[in-house]
Amino acid sequence: MTRPLALAASASVAAALLAGCGSSSSSSSSSTAASTPSSTPTQSTAAATSTAAAGAGEAVATKQSKLGTILAAGSKHLTVYMFEADKGTSSACSGACAKAWPPVTTEGQPTVSGAALSADLGTTVRADGSKQVTYKGHPLYFFEKDEDSGDAYGQGSKAFGAGWYVLKPSGAKVDDDEDSSSSGDKGGDKS
Repeated sequence: MTRPLALAASASVAAALLAGCGSSSSSSSSSTAASTPSSTPTQSTAAATSTAAAGAGEAVATKQSKLGTILAAGSKHLTVYMFEADKGTSSACSGACAKAWPPVTTEGQPTVSGAALSADLGTTVRADGSKQVTYKGHPLYFFEKDEDSGDAYGQGSKAFGAGWYVLKPSGAKVDDDEDSSSSGDKGGDKS
């Protein structure tokens, strides 16, 4: 009876050692290949950005809003904005500005869906070395107070020395004054 018990104990120890070794090498190879893309949705924005290089870049899409068809980005389809102080594809927003208006960044190649056009999509390198998504030459930003896909609280704001505007799929800014007189796609009063 002692012999079967010793064999069982030896087998358990051997299995544990093999499992430990297998787990270690499997985990190491898994973390660089298979688990990175699958774990991205549950990571924070900063961590997701750092792992995006292995997968697809940030997605720019279109959505319907009370302002008409506008651009959005990210898994939550948050509204994106252009900053009138930007010169060409160079961002003029950093420090406190970038905290209030986080740049839309990507590690991989950005993608489009909906009425957004891939020919209008690009990137620019920010002063901190990150890659910011551009559309029709405009660096794109989120607004810190927008929490879900229906929000566009930054539209028409004047902050950090210039105006902030939502973009149409054409790359033109949505200007409330121009839209109310020239287009019926506003969809109601801004509240």
